[in-house]
This record gives sequence, C-alpha cells and structure tokens, in this order.
Amino acid sequence: MRVTSLSLATAGAALLAPAVLPVPATAVPPPQRPAASRDKHEVTAADLLARAHACTQPSRGRFRTDADSPATIRVCGNRDIVFWKADLDIDCDGRPTARCNRGTDPLFAATTAFQQADGRQLNAERLPYIVVPAPSKRWNPRTSGVRGGSVAAVIYRDRVQYAIVGDTGPRDLIGEASYATARALGIRANPINGGVASGVTYIVFRNSRIRPIESRKEATEVGRRLARHFIEKD
Repeated sequence: MRVTSLSLATAGAALLAPAVLPVPATAVPPPQRPAASRDKHEVTAADLLARAHACTQPSRGRFRTDADSPATIRVCGNRDIVFWKADLDIDCDGRPTARCNRGTDPLFAATTAFQQADGRQLNAERLPYIVVPAPSKRWNPRTSGVRGGSVAAVIYRDRVQYAIVGDTGPRDLIGEASYATARALGIRANPINGGVASGVTYIVFRNSRIRPIESRKEATEVGRRLARHFIEKD
C-alpha cells in the first residue's frame, strides 16, 4: 500500500485543493512500433539488466517497499548508476488532473518535491517520473549524484521507460513512480489498486540532470544516450 510522500507532510494547503470527480484509470499498453521500424541500436531492457547486477551499496541499510513489509531492498551502485529492484506503487501527486486528484487517490498531495521551470507542480498523469527516499542517515540520494531532474531508466519485463527523479517519499520506503511511468510500462496505473508487487528495476544515471525538468522529450533523448554509453563502456 502506498503511503503519502514526504511532500504531503509539508503541504497542508494541498488539502484545500478542490476535488475532481474520479475517472477510471485503466492502463492501456501504449502501441508498440513494428520490429522493422525500431532503431537497431536501441538499448533494450536485457542490455541494461545485464550491466546492472553487481551490488555495491551506497546506503547504510535496506529499504521497505511498504510500511508493513520487511526492509529487504538494497540500493546498489557503481561509478555510472544507482539502481534498485522493487515494486511499483503509483504516485499521482502534483498538479491535479482528471486521473490524479483527491477523488481518485485518497493519499493525493497537490505538491511534488521538485517543480517545473515555471514553478508549477509536476503532472504525474503526463510526466514519467520516479520517487526516491528523502535524505536520511540511511541514504542521502544527493551523495550518490541523484537529485531532482536526474534521468532514470525504469524497466518492467521487456519494456524500458525513461523518466526523471520528480518526487521524494518516506525515508525508509522505495519503489514508486508516477501514473505516466506505470502506464508506459503497461502496468495498471490506478493509484488505489494499480502497480505491481515486484519485478521493476530503477536505474538512475549518476550526476545526470535535465532542464526543464518537465520535458519528457529531453528525458527520453538524454536517457537513451546515457543508456547507450553505459552498456558500451568497457
């Protein structure tokens, strides 16, 4: 079960946001390009997973996927990436939309830890982003080159979705991504009963950062370039 992100605790005004009527949030897998039209040099999920295996922990402990689960998730890393394998809970926080609002998500918060270039909150329904734990003695993401706007590759089965670090959550929990990320991966995106219990790999490219943070196109282009560089390194 998803718990409210850290931003909710400091966003009392968000509770005053007007409710929007719920809209069914059935995830429909995006259309796949025919194999013949794909870039033969496109980095695949298998390519990335083959390189993200050995685990050196930058953190002092492990993380939970849910508030009532044991702390079993390791954050791993090397010179180029930080990664973890966990579940995927749906984060609908940020700007209220038809599918992300107080009516569709009981834990909805109208703020995100990081904002767009124009100062508005991120749009979870449209922007693929992931959630990282808030800084703590257990792990401070910034010391590993992970911050708002860092580029990530999120992998589920044979799909790769490039995203950015867009929000922070509780210090001891990990495994959460935006509505848009889940939908792009073919995962049910309903914030109440969507997500998956396991099988998702999050790879963050260290010291990467895009501007503006809300550019999905830029995240995809930079992500593809970093992914190619990562798998081709000796």
